[in-house]
Amino acid sequence: MTSESSGQANPAEDRYELTISRLLAVPRALLWKAWTDPDHLKEWWCPKPWTTDVRKFDLRPGGDFHTFMSGPDGGTSDNPGCFLEIVPELRLVFTSMLVGGYRPADAPWMPMTAVITMADEAGGTRYTANVMHASREGRDSHETMGFFDGWNTCITQLEEHARTLR
Repeated sequence: MTSESSGQANPAEDRYELTISRLLAVPRALLWKAWTDPDHLKEWWCPKPWTTDVRKFDLRPGGDFHTFMSGPDGGTSDNPGCFLEIVPELRLVFTSMLVGGYRPADAPWMPMTAVITMADEAGGTRYTANVMHASREGRDSHETMGFFDGWNTCITQLEEHARTLR
């Protein structure tokens, strides 16, 4: 099985979405495990050689989801957020617009909501990341800063890490 990659800005002007859909050669259960265990998440969450510190991970609707990424050049990215929906092995929704307890976030640097879906397909898993933005400018800014390269790199790292799990 080969992984295919698709990335595109959604043509519907009022939706402001960026979407990646790939067929991964890993069972859904292992992808879910890699996604929902903080010890596994930190292994693939940001493009290497950056590293991830999972500061809060309360996997339930309204639970905190806070990662802090550090780059080899001293750069950092602080990403507090909130889980909105959890459907085991099928769907995970989180946002940077809220923090735990559905409390408003303090001016998130990248206001977005991400919907991650996983579905069985051709002996593997169809993994789709749909990222919604509040405006065309926000979507375009996220795309320009390297959304497709960065998220595809992380999805590849997710697939590689999940293959090591049992």
